[in-house]
Amino acid sequence: MEPVQTNGFRRYQGGYFRALITPEQTQNAMALIEFTLPRGAEPPLHVHQNEDEAFYLVEGRMSVRVGDKTTIMEAGDALFAPRNTPHAFQILTDSATLLNLITPGTLAGFFFEFSTPLTGVPAICNKPQEPDMEAVARMVQTITKTYQVQFLETK
Repeated sequence: MEPVQTNGFRRYQGGYFRALITPEQTQNAMALIEFTLPRGAEPPLHVHQNEDEAFYLVEGRMSVRVGDKTTIMEAGDALFAPRNTPHAFQILTDSATLLNLITPGTLAGFFFEFSTPLTGVPAICNKPQEPDMEAVARMVQTITKTYQVQFLETK
């Protein structure tokens, strides 16, 4: 097996990510994505019907809710969020870098569809942007219909 190219950063939700292992490399068994996101870029409470997720916090601090339990994660901590279990996270520092293991890897397609290639040095976008409500509606429709992720709260 060939080493994974890890320099393909993409802009997403005011931060950026790169796929360390793509679904295509694992026959869709999994995807491993490294996200660096600013506080406020987190998804609301939601449930995946098809994927288990694991999170490993590289840098920063987060509060993660899985089911009825909330855990404060520090750098070096890991957490598992099984499918069909409500979960959400909140970044408690200005930004956080985390590894997200998704099994199976299908959901990685969502992040690629709603991101853009990043040129130059990856950085957090510090200027708050007005949300494009049409784009947000498209994202919600895609993640709910194509990827069977259900939002239980709105931000």
